[in-house]
Amino acid sequence: MGLFDSIMNTLGFGSAKAAEPKPAPAPAPEALEPIFVETPKAATPAPAAAPPPAPVAATVVAPTPVAVVDVVAELEARAKKNPQKLNWRTSIVDLLKLLELDSSLGARKELAKELHCPDDLMGDSAKMNMWLHKTVLKRLADNGGNVPADLLD
Repeated sequence: MGLFDSIMNTLGFGSAKAAEPKPAPAPAPEALEPIFVETPKAATPAPAAAPPPAPVAATVVAPTPVAVVDVVAELEARAKKNPQKLNWRTSIVDLLKLLELDSSLGARKELAKELHCPDDLMGDSAKMNMWLHKTVLKRLADNGGNVPADLLD
């Protein structure tokens, strides 16, 4: 699991991997509405011993709901509880600290590689940090996070 997956999991996105859609649970037998299949009328009557057709139950697959995570609300709540004054809105270091994740230069470089940071920014930690901050917030938004536009600019 990469650092970005850790960020998502810490913010409540659940598993960062796409989940397979799960079929909806089958309703209780008494809740099933029978579906009868009409057989074509034959020219000769059916034998009297033939049982009537059995009801057929339909299988319903419910769509998997996409959970929306209010990223700002989650981070603000964490900031209120944190004794440090962390500026997570502009600093990737503070954002990682707020999430209690490794904010070291080495960890940030790994995150930058994971998110495919351009090579020309990797040598300048300030430029890399700015790129990382914007990219992390954008990726959170792309994965169902509610991130305001002013944080994505």
